[in-house]
Amino acid sequence: MADDDPIHVMGAGLSGLAAAITLAKAGVEVHVHDIREDSGKRFDGDFQALENWSMDVDFFDQLRSWGYDPSEFKATEFKVVDLVHPDDKITKTQSPKTAYRIVERGTSHDTIDQGFKRMAIAAGVNLHYKSRVKEEDCQIIACGPKGTSAVAYGEIFHTRHPNHIAFQLNDKLAPGAYSYMIIIDGVGLICTCLWRKQKGSERFLNETIAWYQEHYPDIDMKPVKRVGGKGDFTINKNYFQDGRYYVGESGGLQDFMWGFGMRMAVWSGHLAAQDILGKCNYEKEVRKQLMPYVRTSVSNRFLMNRVGNRMFKFMCNSWVKSQSKKGDGLIWIGKLFRPKWYKTMLYYIVSPFMLKPDSKAMGRGVRRLPFRKAKKRDVWKQSENAQMVGERWNHVRRSGGNTSFDESSD
Repeated sequence: MADDDPIHVMGAGLSGLAAAITLAKAGVEVHVHDIREDSGKRFDGDFQALENWSMDVDFFDQLRSWGYDPSEFKATEFKVVDLVHPDDKITKTQSPKTAYRIVERGTSHDTIDQGFKRMAIAAGVNLHYKSRVKEEDCQIIACGPKGTSAVAYGEIFHTRHPNHIAFQLNDKLAPGAYSYMIIIDGVGLICTCLWRKQKGSERFLNETIAWYQEHYPDIDMKPVKRVGGKGDFTINKNYFQDGRYYVGESGGLQDFMWGFGMRMAVWSGHLAAQDILGKCNYEKEVRKQLMPYVRTSVSNRFLMNRVGNRMFKFMCNSWVKSQSKKGDGLIWIGKLFRPKWYKTMLYYIVSPFMLKPDSKAMGRGVRRLPFRKAKKRDVWKQSENAQMVGERWNHVRRSGGNTSFDESSD
């Protein structure tokens, strides 16, 4: 392979860098192009979770088996998570094993993005930032989201509170989705995710922050900046087409329900590289290893889209009962995420009318999950506490606080 033409990768995110690292270690000349200034530039220092329940193997063990070094980036392990019910009840789910690993996204030294960049440089990958290339001139397509199926808004703050994580199901604060709070080493993030398109989206974040301040009064928040991002959920007819491998979000390879995509991003990038090296068939391996999880997540998303707080409360109670009975909260959540025959059947029933064809996908048969319309119950006025949160942020913003989203991002 070292004597063949160089491989060009479009996108210097996790999936593109993972593919490049595997190829470069095998002696292939690899060039990675990204229109942004650096890996992780799409993000703004927010925290994201690496789940560890959807399969038996630990994700970090997978990384090592693929040739990646997880010590290159900071990851904080959690075995205990606060589960917040829709009626504001707070219970704890825990496991003797690692439930979550929280990583930072962005361009600072400890982020997972910069960790993979360092691994790529060490392997001999040629990185080209601020480089605009055409899709047809690259062999691996590893771009970020093109459409919008969901959005997330958050506020990053400083605090003296010890490390903590809370996960909340609440259809008012996070329509159809979830909110969460993560605190690591004096830095916190409160975030709400929206699965229904809204006007005045910032009110959801203000109300969510006000809720956490009321129920976690020991958190002394000192706001730093506000961050935002979007998710693009697609199903592709082909994952290898016209000599190009579509990996990560470009291939729609992520969890449709709660947005866990980093494991699949790295996994798909590694598989694409293995195909180029003649060690597997990418299309076949994606359908065998990754698509069962994607189809399961589509079915889960369909069900979650059609319930409100009553079903969320039932889910939380079931989770707690399983925790009490079996002593391991990962068992219940694992069953929710792992492929089952009835989830596969539901996927084939609901996906034709749940996903819409994308005419701009270069004939790849891409079907995209559209951003759902708002419901009448999504229209409400902010509480006084939420208004105070908004006023506090305006003061921080006028003093130099940065924001990476605005109302035009709805």
